[in-house]
Amino acid sequence: MREFTRDDLINFLPKFGTFVGIDSDGCVFDTMEAKQKDHFHPAIIKNWGLEAIESEVRAAAEFTYLYSTYRGLNRFLGLCKTFELLHDWPQARDKATIPDPADLHVYCDSGLPLSNATIKAEADRTGSPILAQAYAWSVALNEDIDKNMIDPLAFQGVEAALQRIQKTSDAIVISQTQAVALLKDWYRDNLAQYVSVIAGPELGSKVDHFTMSAVDRYPANAILMMGDAPGDMAAANAIGCNFFPINPGHEVESWARFMDEAYDRFLDGGFSEDYQKKLIQEFKALLPGTPPWKL
Repeated sequence: MREFTRDDLINFLPKFGTFVGIDSDGCVFDTMEAKQKDHFHPAIIKNWGLEAIESEVRAAAEFTYLYSTYRGLNRFLGLCKTFELLHDWPQARDKATIPDPADLHVYCDSGLPLSNATIKAEADRTGSPILAQAYAWSVALNEDIDKNMIDPLAFQGVEAALQRIQKTSDAIVISQTQAVALLKDWYRDNLAQYVSVIAGPELGSKVDHFTMSAVDRYPANAILMMGDAPGDMAAANAIGCNFFPINPGHEVESWARFMDEAYDRFLDGGFSEDYQKKLIQEFKALLPGTPPWKL
């Protein structure tokens, strides 16, 4: 199992005239629900002693990581947002002491790659208790997922799409899932053979991945981002490329649509403004910005 470095992105050599960046969790692999509900959220409750507000923590974490405009955030960004939501929720705030996410917010805004290595370094440098706790949470979470999570399946239609992409486009994985899990998923069923690089947060943000590997090597209309989260759309917007959403809850239909119409449109010169607008409207409608307890 090969591990990738920033040099693999920086020195990427195009073979084709088009480039596809593909997210992993929730886009290629049916991981999101089980990984979050069975591993992420119980670990937040356990590590910060929030058993008294378990239902509120789960609601805030599910909204953040799964069912909102924040879906797909890096784990530390999601943790910060979960604590912020709980601080703003009287029902939770009145029943438990909720961690102050201020130091975590500073770390998330630092511009550093958001990974175990950097949060540990920042915890050591600053002496921040919440950064140290977040690092311990993340390490324990990786171990739990590695040992106890059932191996996720790729969504129906994914492998056929990857096979087709490989014949006509350069393709890499652009993800914020930590490499320890990311590489395991892609190599387990040999899907790694269809992509040139597998990039996680250790190599930077999704925009960083694109900037190092594709920007200035391909015209913007010859670059495509595929993902299931607003962060994927934001990365596409940042570099001005096409975005094809794998709609949450409609993943199989999305991959079929990609094969039936979207990939041909992309190869023919990129998505038209009207087609891209239609895709984004459908995608945004599935991911609200306001928590249900505030409605």
